[in-house]
Amino acid sequence: MLKWVDTLDIAIELSEKHPDIDPQWINFVDLRKLVVELEDFDDIPDKVNEKILESIQQNWIKEID
Repeated sequence: MLKWVDTLDIAIELSEKHPDIDPQWINFVDLRKLVVELEDFDDIPDKVNEKILESIQQNWIKEID
């Protein structure tokens, strides 16, 4: 199960599930929604902050490069 702290694993899941999305241009509201919708995600949706979302976004960008 994925938690907010699993930013690299979340990024890998997102890159596999959403190959059509360029993470460089995603806003944090949409990013949060995509993470919460992941099948393996099991954490409190409101427990996230901007720093965590930024980390997920950066890992996702690195993952597709």
